Parts: sequence; structure tokens; C-alpha cells
Amino acid sequence: MAFEHETVTRVERYRGAIFDVFTDEVTMSDGGTAKRDVVRNKGAVVVVALDEQDRVVLIKQYRHALGARIWELPAGLRDVDGEEPELTAARELAEEVDLTAGRFDRLVELHTSPGFSNEHVLVFLARDLAEVPAGERHARAEEEADLEVVRVDLDEAVAMVLRGEITNAAAVAGLLAAARVR
Repeated sequence: MAFEHETVTRVERYRGAIFDVFTDEVTMSDGGTAKRDVVRNKGAVVVVALDEQDRVVLIKQYRHALGARIWELPAGLRDVDGEEPELTAARELAEEVDLTAGRFDRLVELHTSPGFSNEHVLVFLARDLAEVPAGERHARAEEEADLEVVRVDLDEAVAMVLRGEITNAAAVAGLLAAARVR
């Protein structure tokens, strides 16, 4: 039988729009306790948008924590209360890369950094892609204002993962899963 870890105390360190940080004192399997810093996150959706030529839509976006622009998949926070994850995926696909999809299938789920965060990411495979009409496109701001959007053959995207050119965890998982289910 597994030991049941219990939270003895919790101290809130930070409360923000995207995540909260707190320190828990937790009972350990050896009978003692230990302090664990935790980041509680809203969660996110990621979209592997696969077109009829077997190409995926990649974006290159600035990520301040890395101080670099990196290759990713269209994605976004689950920050609208009560919104179904598939609708969040559709909204993010339209906002970030001006596409709609006739079909969304749940591809894979992951916890990005379970050692300190509860972030839960749902990755969808989007197919039957169509362009959002020019007059209905989302005005991008902040780091999304200069997104680089490209379509890359799925096999080449997997090769980019294996060469270390795509390092975003959700993009890696999504691309490898899409290649597997193809």
C-alpha cells in the first residue's frame, strides 16, 4: 500500500493572473515532513494543426524566460471559466494562426513539470483546416504581434524535435503523438 502524503501547512507566496505559487509542508514516506514549492497553473491547450498535405503549423514566438524565440505549436491558457477545452483550442488556433478546423481530436495529455507544477496540457489534433476570413482575424498584441507562422511537413517537424530545434515540451509531445497516430 502506498503512503498517503498529506499537506500539513500551506503558505501562499504569490497570486497572479496565470499562476499562483505556494509552499506546502508535506508528510513524507519516512515519517518526516518536507517543504515543497508549488506552482498552480490554469492549464493549457495545444493544437497540432495538420493540413491535407501532411504539414503541421508551427509558430516561432518570443519567450522571455528563455530570452529567445522558439518553435512551438498554436496554444493558449485555459483561462476562460467554463470553456470546453476543444473550444479553447479552436479559439487559439484562430487567434494565433488564422485557421479554423472542421475536426478536433484529443491527441495526448501531459503534465509539463510535475516536480513543482500542476500544469495540465491537453493536445488536440486539428484537421480539415480553413483560413479565417481576413476581416474576421484577431489583432495580435504583445509577443504574439510578430509570430512567425510556417507549415512544415510532419516528418520534418519530428526531425526538428530529434535535432533539438523544437524543445517546447507540449510541442514535442504533440508532434511525436501526431506522427504516431498518423
